[in-house]
Amino acid sequence: MNNFRVSGSKGLRVAMFKNIERVLTLAFRLAPLAFFLLTLKPALAQEPFYKGKTIKIVVGLSAGGGYDRAARILARHMGKYIPGNPEIIVQNMTGAGSVIAANFVYGVAKPDGLTVLMPHNNIYLSQLSGDKEVKFDLLKMNWIGSLENDDMMIFMRADAPFKSIKEIIGAKEPPKCGTTGVGGSDYVMSKILEETVGAKVNHVVGYPGSSEIALAMERGEVICQGLTISTFFSREPFLTWKKNAFVRFLAQSGRKSDERVDGPTIFELMDEFKTPANKRRLAEAMLAGGSWARSMLAAPGTPPDRVQILREAYEKAAKDPELLKEAKKLRIEVTVGKGTELQAKAKDVLTQPPEVLEQINKLFVVK
Repeated sequence: MNNFRVSGSKGLRVAMFKNIERVLTLAFRLAPLAFFLLTLKPALAQEPFYKGKTIKIVVGLSAGGGYDRAARILARHMGKYIPGNPEIIVQNMTGAGSVIAANFVYGVAKPDGLTVLMPHNNIYLSQLSGDKEVKFDLLKMNWIGSLENDDMMIFMRADAPFKSIKEIIGAKEPPKCGTTGVGGSDYVMSKILEETVGAKVNHVVGYPGSSEIALAMERGEVICQGLTISTFFSREPFLTWKKNAFVRFLAQSGRKSDERVDGPTIFELMDEFKTPANKRRLAEAMLAGGSWARSMLAAPGTPPDRVQILREAYEKAAKDPELLKEAKKLRIEVTVGKGTELQAKAKDVLTQPPEVLEQINKLFVVK
């Protein structure tokens, strides 16, 4: 019995050693593969998404204008702050005050962080108005950043028969103003003036951008135009117009008067003409876009990590000494707006009481 146990124990030990030998042999054979798999995953994780890619900035207005120039400055500097250093290009997609561009980025372009939007800062009014052409929701979009705080103004040819807002009020034939659409600075400014103090203008709608409206002004097709103040004082032909007194300023939108603009603020006009409280609230809602000029947005569904990468890159680029030097040369006054703050501000601005929404609908939806 004891001999059997010894013999059996020896057999088990032999079998066990053979199994161990097989396991070790297999392990040695698989070791290179295991090492490869262990090193492959970190290597793939470290490869930046944006490496070798191209980011497209879709600008909702024509080339040469203030929004286009801001986009091109960012395109030249923002890529170096994005891991992988992607190329950044600008595509102009004009029409309907940036609504066409916003619809494209929101609902057509792939939400992968490779296509972003830079629309007119008043585009939120098209959404508030309930315009049926609007297919986007700014509350669902990812706000990346903004480059400026910017107020608007409206001005007129100096040889026009109207010398001030007072002379426009009650005029038998209102002046013709060129505009890109219902979100354009000229349209917004003139509608505010009409609602708050009774100064009406006739709009010639459909110009691609401020450059085309300027040509129409010089040809006499229209006699008035609206712009953001920074755009007027940053480029031609407006600098020459100012120098040669080709135009006169009628009104500006800021609470505080810009000393470069020889014209009253809307708030001063509302005080003068005793505008009622409900119309004042309407004016304030319509002027909110001045706090996020030259903004950049990404479509809903963009991966959160890429949104964060874009936000950080935007903020760093906007503080880049080379960008600031270039902006100064182009007379662009950089005031950085952070994406997270703009996201919260958009929620506040786009949440308006029913009576304000009803008034904005009447003003901004073309019947």
